[in-house]
Amino acid sequence: MQKIISVAFIVSVVGNVLTMVTIITSPLRGYPMYHFLAHLSFIDACYACVSTPKVIIDSFYEKKTSPFNECMTQVFREHLFAGVDVILLTVMAYDRYVAICKPWHYTTIMNWRLCQVLVEMAWVGGVIHSTIQILFILSLPFCGPNIIDHFMCDLNPLLDLACTDTHILGFFVPANTGLICLSNFLLLIGSYVIILCSLRAHSLEARRKALSTCVSHITAVILFLVPCLFVYLRPTVALPVDKAVSVFYTDNSHVKSFHLYFEK
Repeated sequence: MQKIISVAFIVSVVGNVLTMVTIITSPLRGYPMYHFLAHLSFIDACYACVSTPKVIIDSFYEKKTSPFNECMTQVFREHLFAGVDVILLTVMAYDRYVAICKPWHYTTIMNWRLCQVLVEMAWVGGVIHSTIQILFILSLPFCGPNIIDHFMCDLNPLLDLACTDTHILGFFVPANTGLICLSNFLLLIGSYVIILCSLRAHSLEARRKALSTCVSHITAVILFLVPCLFVYLRPTVALPVDKAVSVFYTDNSHVKSFHLYFEK
């Protein structure tokens, strides 16, 4: 199992880093689509490093522990990179919409300044989202036993450990993380519906070229956002299947429990 996890982690990180380096060191970096893709590859490489190294190390021990501060840092980094990832996917959908539906105005609309602003907005949105999440978690009382039935620290498992009534607090997760995932997912679906409708007036060859640039992006959106919607949009109840579903958006494959040692 350790070998499978390690290979998957290395392939994920190396693949994303190579993609980023290839774009940065080639003329492709001047195109908005590849500019966003380079940033997305960087975020995905960072995201894969949030919990997977810890999972690999823990797989060698029967008792899996994590200090409180380390757990909180993991929650912050997880939602930071996930938030930026979601917003960048939406930005890339907008880029494809402009390229396909407004080709004659593409260079004017998607200028370099706008591209930089959109990337900065993605980072700002990710920081705000993760800050809200960590402040929410830090406000909860934990009095043990702090055993999480998951391979990483996350909102739903941590809410189950809180020494207080979390029925009302549980609505915070779908109202925050779930709503962000849902709104971006609807924006993405809407943009591709408009794209598909506009393609009816194009030739068969133009449709093929347009769709070829969108298939990989649609696949990434489905693999990332659909599992996120399943985990974060429903009422806050940690289910055993959450561990398997989380694999799709965290690049992990270890779904056993581990014990959190809170040093407060």
